[in-house]
Amino acid sequence: MATTRALNLALQPLDNARLQNLCGALDENLRQIEAAFDVTISRRGQHCKINGELAQSRLAARALQHFYENAGEPLSVDELQLGLIEITRNRDAGLPHSPTPPNAGLLTKKADLHGRTPNQVNYLRNIQEHDITFGIGPAGTGKTYLAVASAIDAFERDQVSRIVLTRPAVEAGERLGFLPGDLAQKIDPYLRPLYDALYDLMGFEKVAKLFEKQNIEIAPLAYMRGRTLNHAFIILDEAQNTTPEQMKMFLTRIGIGAKAVVTGDVTQIDLPRGQKSGLVEARRILADVRGLAFTDFDASDVVRHPLVARIVDAYEKNSAAPPA
Repeated sequence: MATTRALNLALQPLDNARLQNLCGALDENLRQIEAAFDVTISRRGQHCKINGELAQSRLAARALQHFYENAGEPLSVDELQLGLIEITRNRDAGLPHSPTPPNAGLLTKKADLHGRTPNQVNYLRNIQEHDITFGIGPAGTGKTYLAVASAIDAFERDQVSRIVLTRPAVEAGERLGFLPGDLAQKIDPYLRPLYDALYDLMGFEKVAKLFEKQNIEIAPLAYMRGRTLNHAFIILDEAQNTTPEQMKMFLTRIGIGAKAVVTGDVTQIDLPRGQKSGLVEARRILADVRGLAFTDFDASDVVRHPLVARIVDAYEKNSAAPPA
């Protein structure tokens, strides 16, 4: 049976501006912390009283102290929710890494972008240190987002002259022929996640200008055949839907001064039944090739809204319960 008791926390040193930034408008930030840890927080000045299950109350106290120390400026939604995720994941460790984690300093629109889990930190390190990096794992683990961030960082530092993003246009329950428009318009929905990451990390106007100058290119994998990409940062997304022949074709497009990242989820293969996945085959064939790096993600690397974890737990408990 879970132990419930009240914890008292005094935020030190007293700073009314920090308190205001910590609490947010109408105590919205406190409500977010309450929801994340399933506790209630009452506050009078710098003194907080936390009621809930003891372990969760301690995590909430840790969160309050962490956010107070970093509340010199108003806390953004991203800072709050990502911080809550880190505290939940590192419940047996100290506070989240601050304020210069191992992979901080990526030159993107998000100044504090860094790996939030050990696998994400290792992934970013692998991208920096290897010419070809594979990121394999479930959706939501940051494989594509962090790869795009690394590409932008390399471009901003003049390490590459362009960014090339590609993915196979494999149908997943829909037929391309039924989509309106020409071929480019038909494959556009498949490339949308790449656009979203670019806009989020660079801003719409800058991305549009770089598209015009052809410094950024997004294309289906079929368009890569016959090309040699020099001084480019190339990302192959949804690589589980490549055939072995397509994967070999892609990997041999890499030219002088180029860097490539291949991402995919081998549990979500949409190829025809019986067709081997190029990502699965590459993992087997290239396992001992020097100069390549493989990063494996799992469910613990999924970064979601803190409330989602509680929703998932509730559904799992419901599924495990005997029928009424």
